[in-house]
Amino acid sequence: MKIYKTYVPLLMIASMAISCNSNQNQLDVKVYETSVGGHKLTELTEFESLPESISIKLLPDKKYQTITGFGGSFTEASAHLLNQVSPEKRDQILEAYFGQSGANYSLTRTHMNSCDFSLGNYSYAPVAEDSELKHFTIDEDRDDIIPMIKDAMKKSKDGFKILSSPWTAPPWMKDNKEWVGGKLLPEYYDTWALFFSKYIDAYKQEGIDIWGFTVENEPLGNGNNWESMHFTPEEMTSFVQHHLGPKLESDGKGHIKILGYDQNREHLREWVDEMYKNDSSSKYFDGTAIHWYASTFEVFPEELQYAHQKAPDKHLIQSEACVDAEAPKWKNDEWYWSKEATDWGWDWAPEEEKPLHPKYAPVYRYARDIIGCMNNWVDGWIDWNMALNRQGGPNWFKNWCIAPVIVDAENDEVYFTPIYYTLSHFSKFIRPGAERIGFDLSDNSIQITAAQNPDGSIAVVVFNPGEYAQQIKLTLGERSTTITISAQAIQTIVTPNT
Repeated sequence: MKIYKTYVPLLMIASMAISCNSNQNQLDVKVYETSVGGHKLTELTEFESLPESISIKLLPDKKYQTITGFGGSFTEASAHLLNQVSPEKRDQILEAYFGQSGANYSLTRTHMNSCDFSLGNYSYAPVAEDSELKHFTIDEDRDDIIPMIKDAMKKSKDGFKILSSPWTAPPWMKDNKEWVGGKLLPEYYDTWALFFSKYIDAYKQEGIDIWGFTVENEPLGNGNNWESMHFTPEEMTSFVQHHLGPKLESDGKGHIKILGYDQNREHLREWVDEMYKNDSSSKYFDGTAIHWYASTFEVFPEELQYAHQKAPDKHLIQSEACVDAEAPKWKNDEWYWSKEATDWGWDWAPEEEKPLHPKYAPVYRYARDIIGCMNNWVDGWIDWNMALNRQGGPNWFKNWCIAPVIVDAENDEVYFTPIYYTLSHFSKFIRPGAERIGFDLSDNSIQITAAQNPDGSIAVVVFNPGEYAQQIKLTLGERSTTITISAQAIQTIVTPNT
């Protein structure tokens, strides 16, 4: 018989260690599960016995990357929706994401100027030909994004990092004078670098510290659909090397992280080859940002490994992911576990790329990708919008997507999808400063990753996509324990401080 307690985002999880017997070789652990059967970050304390076990041997002496964090993004769409619900529902959502009783997000992202998940086009530098940015203002953010960030800060005991990304410079700085497409004119390279510096100051005056930037969201473009600005690897590297990096350094902001690229993984090699070509080109880059949209199942491990080997001391951060080109399914948990979702590539990808875009199960996609990223040197993973409405917006371009939390503002209702709980299995239990550790796994029918937290505890995330429960024997040194993971389930197993 399984005894469990259902997780509720507004309540603290009461922890109970498993102690099946007094044997000194028994490894005491806490186990939390999300499953197609209905568990939602549920704590399990008893397990059915199965005839065979999969062996997981933890190897904490094998250390890999240090984890920067996990989280989601502050968009105008999400912030606008939080303004539309009751104070109680707003508080519930923020507690669920940033409170210790919830996902405890530690790494976040936001957009500089507008993006597709804005209510319309805007820039912090609205006055044309204002090369000195005398009219720079973040007023557009004061009624939505800034209050959401501040309220999140109040909820977060440990704090969180913010990575900021521009989708485009204002049209007057670009060769095509449009919000979409085009390139930054060379005569505005210094002005655009100043823009980043002023943004840091403006947010600092609001009591918000910016941890880092990506230079440009999706520099390869997005099919000329919404805000965008194009860079080649050579152009971005030159801009950072000769303009952005020196400007932040001269303004006393050299500690702010600069991440290059910020698009899909299949092009990683050409970008890191240029960014890290020599000491001069790599001096101001602190790492590389990537997205997952090139495939619904392929993690691109060879590209991730290559990027790490090219610059082993630099960050490799997944900066955006979402279930795109789909409207949310309202209060239908089963759909998120079913192989029914399609992405942009299902309809629009070139014929030779369509095999990378089959139908997929959203929960599987998230679990596989985060585990695959961690096991291939990625040190941070950021989801896209934290909250969207039942249509998958608001979005000025009508580029509907799905968020982990869906809001029905008219009826003041909130739906925590299974994606929310999937993300929580990582963000809640693998904390900043954790180190990924090695493991031996006897059966590849399940997928796992493991990290040792700064307090010495070890978090093991296990994903079982199969239709049958699996018994696991988990070993750490001389101690071991046997547990069972349900069919179609994700578990986080936490060892005590070691």
